[in-house]
Amino acid sequence: MSSELYSGFSDVAKKAMMQPQESMLEVKTRKNKLYIGIPKETSFQENRIALTPLSVALLINNGHEVILESNAGQAANFSDKDYSEQGARIVYDTKAVYEANLIIKIAPPTLQEIEMMRSHQILLSTLQISTLKAECLQAMINKKITALSFEHLRDEGSSLSVVRAMSEIVGATSILIAAEYLSNIFNGKGLMLGGITGVPPTEIVILGAGTVGEYAARTAISLGAEVKVFDPSIYKLRRLQNNIGTRVFTSVVQPIVLEKAITTCDVAIGAMRAEDGRSPCIVSEATVSRMKPNAVIIDVSIDQGGCFETSEVTNHTHPVFRKYDVIHYCVPNIASRVARTATYALTNIFTPILLDIGEQGGVKNVIWQKSGVRNAVYIYEGHLTSKFIGERFNIPCKDLDLLIVSHR
Repeated sequence: MSSELYSGFSDVAKKAMMQPQESMLEVKTRKNKLYIGIPKETSFQENRIALTPLSVALLINNGHEVILESNAGQAANFSDKDYSEQGARIVYDTKAVYEANLIIKIAPPTLQEIEMMRSHQILLSTLQISTLKAECLQAMINKKITALSFEHLRDEGSSLSVVRAMSEIVGATSILIAAEYLSNIFNGKGLMLGGITGVPPTEIVILGAGTVGEYAARTAISLGAEVKVFDPSIYKLRRLQNNIGTRVFTSVVQPIVLEKAITTCDVAIGAMRAEDGRSPCIVSEATVSRMKPNAVIIDVSIDQGGCFETSEVTNHTHPVFRKYDVIHYCVPNIASRVARTATYALTNIFTPILLDIGEQGGVKNVIWQKSGVRNAVYIYEGHLTSKFIGERFNIPCKDLDLLIVSHR
């Protein structure tokens, strides 16, 4: 009987084996391995680097490859050893870096760097439209490069993420710079920026109520200074008041009120910017000539021409000059003064984008899905997609959305 029972099970097993079986097919992911190149910056006094060693480690742990030119992070106090320990490949030949399929750098590429780039490469860098040259733009178009500008990256709240991060740094740092040049060590007036019991506080005028103005005001108030903020926009002034959480003197740009404030202040911060083109020059040379002796001007907007008529571009080696016995600090790249902090701020923005490009199967899918990244594209596979740049250089411009749809 037992043999009959087992034979019955045997028949059932045979029938079961003849039934259709589930097929264990490989689940295909959209993940795309990135080959990321980080060249050493050649731009004058550009000390920042796009990625920190820990961000490089995160990318490598996600299956990507990173190649770094030797000493690329040295100015931000990141050594080659810091990167190599996290898995980056260090090379001494600049051309080897440009073999990567994705290049990430801070300054816009020079014509010599574009010549080293390969066809259909992806470039993440700043655009700096005020200094953009037609031959560089055309060279990238000819190589069918896809180029994204940091300045136009937007976050989930639709704010310009890199611009805001750098503006926060520049706003706070501008007050610390002013404190240095008010002291005797830098042949200033010998004032402490702020106030102590029984001594009137330092007076600071801030032109512009954007992010730079807001963080300059925060820092100055925390040091005990008396702050006055001017801006043509009531909306921006109201937002600044609400964001800093305390009442400060605010005013629209009234010439008589502004002139009185400038001529009596100890420090004037120029932080007014234009969307495109030149920043508004709202303080005349005549007004500067009536400022207090040894007063300090920090013109943050100098990269767009400056807010003060007397402003002239300086650099980190020779940062100041005197005119009418007023100290002028007009360095356009203040964030490079604190390059390590700026690098940490930048890497927090760039690393998630690079991970998304890998996870989503390429930059095309990320551009399609994320409007903040799409906003940063100005060349897509050799087609100019920025209307403003097209009008400036008289180059035909194509709609990015239509280009992506046609290539999907």
